[in-house]
Amino acid sequence: MTARRLNLMAAMMAAVLAAPMAAQSATTNGPAAAQQPAPDAKVPAATTKRVIVVSLEDHKLALVEDGKVKKIYTVAVGKPSTPSPVGTFMIARRVTNPTYSHDGRVVPPGPNNPVGTRWMGLSIPGYGIHGTNVPSSIGKAASHGCIRMARKDLEELFPMVQVGDTVELIGERNEETAQVFGDGPMLAPAAQPPTLTAVASAEQFPIAAPAATATPSSLMFAGSL
Repeated sequence: MTARRLNLMAAMMAAVLAAPMAAQSATTNGPAAAQQPAPDAKVPAATTKRVIVVSLEDHKLALVEDGKVKKIYTVAVGKPSTPSPVGTFMIARRVTNPTYSHDGRVVPPGPNNPVGTRWMGLSIPGYGIHGTNVPSSIGKAASHGCIRMARKDLEELFPMVQVGDTVELIGERNEETAQVFGDGPMLAPAAQPPTLTAVASAEQFPIAAPAATATPSSLMFAGSL
């Protein structure tokens, strides 16, 4: 075999051996492989922190999202003989078009329903944020401890909150309520709130609570509002 032919064969073998190494180097060390994410990579969605703040002295409710006031509503709160509970709670259930029942009287969904068209039950049994069939009570201390809202306001707020959202019921005006609702005139001091044990037995509804994450179309309530 001639020297020329030997040299040609050696050159061909060297080229064959060098090709995979070059391809591997381009795949593992190239800028595209080092800098670009996988095509199916997903960025986690941001979680919104919602808090419903109720000032019992101001008769106001505010929806706060990520530290910013999104909406403020005028509400009715508990009257002196049946005051609203004070403390930090959570939305435990959401009900659309509830059915009301008390002392054998059953009121189906409709304009005469004492709890209106929506119910947002709190983590303290028997209390919630709901509508009313007495719209003139809004803005007053007139309920049996629940937070009443005008129908339009209630139906606007309802889809903006979820089970698990924090609810703060604040009895006396403080720095937080002043910041949320503004520095208006101080109202008369609220009555001393009862203990949570007394509060829990003040209004007994719903009778049959659904699962916390459920949003049934109808739910039976019992109690005087």
